[in-house]
Amino acid sequence: MDIKEYIASGVLELYVAGSLSEKENQEVYELMMQHPEIKEEVEKIEQAILQITAAASPKATSGLQDTIREAALSTDAPKESQAPKVIPIASKKKTNWTSYTGWAASVLLAAGLFYFYQEKSNLESELQTTKFENNFLEQQIAEANNSLKSAQELVDILRDRNIVATKLDGQNVAPDSYATAFWNKETQTVYIDALGLPEPPAGKVYQVWSLKLDPLTPTSLGLLEDFVDDDNKVFTLANTNESQAFGITLEPAGGSESPTLEQLYTLGVVKS
Repeated sequence: MDIKEYIASGVLELYVAGSLSEKENQEVYELMMQHPEIKEEVEKIEQAILQITAAASPKATSGLQDTIREAALSTDAPKESQAPKVIPIASKKKTNWTSYTGWAASVLLAAGLFYFYQEKSNLESELQTTKFENNFLEQQIAEANNSLKSAQELVDILRDRNIVATKLDGQNVAPDSYATAFWNKETQTVYIDALGLPEPPAGKVYQVWSLKLDPLTPTSLGLLEDFVDDDNKVFTLANTNESQAFGITLEPAGGSESPTLEQLYTLGVVKS
């Protein structure tokens, strides 16, 4: 900590003037206890203000106090002997306006420093808020652009003339379920639109199967990982098989070597 810079900041004047918050007062007090230079500076400021006050108050009020005292004592004399007295408005002694000016300047300095400190704090707070809002807006715009780009790529894929679309209907375990398999034989890729599948229970995962029908031969194409976190529910899997049908089952986390037919959610035959 730069002690000289801290002393020159004007915080100590605000502390002596009583213009700081309770927390700030505590901070200054702790620094005074840790650094004798700061404590000494505070004492100098306090002494200067006391000297200014002492210089201004007695000289400015002594004449008026004497006049009031004389007027009060005169009321004890008999009324017949009382002569009309005029209380002088102005004292013969010259008022020390320099003392008043010095004290006023000290108060104005403390008030000005406090105002400056408050305005600086408010400005920093506003800048931090504006910076946070701008960063958040930029992030939202970036995410929106990425989503639009992904959506456009998806549309382009599904419009490819080499795509064979196969509707997968819900089975006994989940009649309302549905999905669609978009198979591109040229790229040996299958895209599974799984929007119609319910969220899998904890510890379970959907597994996609390529099927040969005669004899029935299932081959795993992979798992629909991160199903819950995937927004569009479209998954890309490699398929090098001569698939005659596609099915989706619900399996334990990590998948199974063969499909659990009791947990067959959707099934569809590829149209020739």
